Amino acid sequence: MTFKALISDLDGTLLDTLQDLAGAVNTALSRLGLPQHDVESYRFFVGDGRRMLALRSLPADHQDDATLARMLEIMNDDYMKRWMDMTKPYAGIPEMLDELAARGIPMAVLSNKPHDYTEATVSTLLSRWRFEHVIGEAVDHPKKPDPTCALRIVESMHLNPEECVYIGDSGVDMQTAISAGMYPVGVLWGFRDADELTSHGAARLAHRPADIVRLFT
Repeated sequence: MTFKALISDLDGTLLDTLQDLAGAVNTALSRLGLPQHDVESYRFFVGDGRRMLALRSLPADHQDDATLARMLEIMNDDYMKRWMDMTKPYAGIPEMLDELAARGIPMAVLSNKPHDYTEATVSTLLSRWRFEHVIGEAVDHPKKPDPTCALRIVESMHLNPEECVYIGDSGVDMQTAISAGMYPVGVLWGFRDADELTSHGAARLAHRPADIVRLFT
């Protein structure tokens, strides 16, 4: 198969956002008088949207609706202030995007991060590159692993799903790719490990961003 387009996850795939996400959640937990988590723990909390991130960080006996609502409010306010403090592209990502752009490969971003933050992050930290679509979580954007938005993207590119490579760092990303009929590639520089990626159907594992470029040669 000759691949003609790339759809990518954002957090843990193009950008290392872990420290800023962890900082915002820990701020909320602290203000609620609840125990905080080390940064590494957040590798397993992120990936399913902000509500699940909040729930996973809260103690089991503090997951009531009122606490969750307050948690989300503080998280969002704090993340708005800090989202660019430590976040940056992973090593090799700029070169990967440069090479794909030079080859004329259409690219898009599909994230479970809230849509406004997804757009702001891409337009600020990845502004050198053109993305056909940048889509995050919203009322009319079903969250991954629902394939709806992935299929909307590839349809707008006038391609077949099997002509598209989908890259991500989590099992949710691999499920999304498979449900959409795309080629699922798990990246090993992100938040999750090889076992999660392969157990959720990764057809290939990428050890470095240059491995993605080789799929389009």
